[in-house]
Amino acid sequence: MPMQASDIEDLLRETFPNAQIEVQGDDGVHMAAMVVDESFRGKNRVQQQRAVYAALKGKMDGPSGDLHALALTTKAPD
Repeated sequence: MPMQASDIEDLLRETFPNAQIEVQGDDGVHMAAMVVDESFRGKNRVQQQRAVYAALKGKMDGPSGDLHALALTTKAPD
């Protein structure tokens, strides 16, 4: 079942409650998200993106995942 932007944001908000989160996409399968959170400070991009994927709780796992593609932008606040 395809995911809506609001569903993705809700999942991310559970792990990153104080983050600036923007999720875009209208086909429910190919989405883009920007997550700006203090917890990313001092972490490299791979570590940041792994944290985001973990927050999605398996929704991107394999061909049976609800979300096929998610373009991610992650960073600590300026």
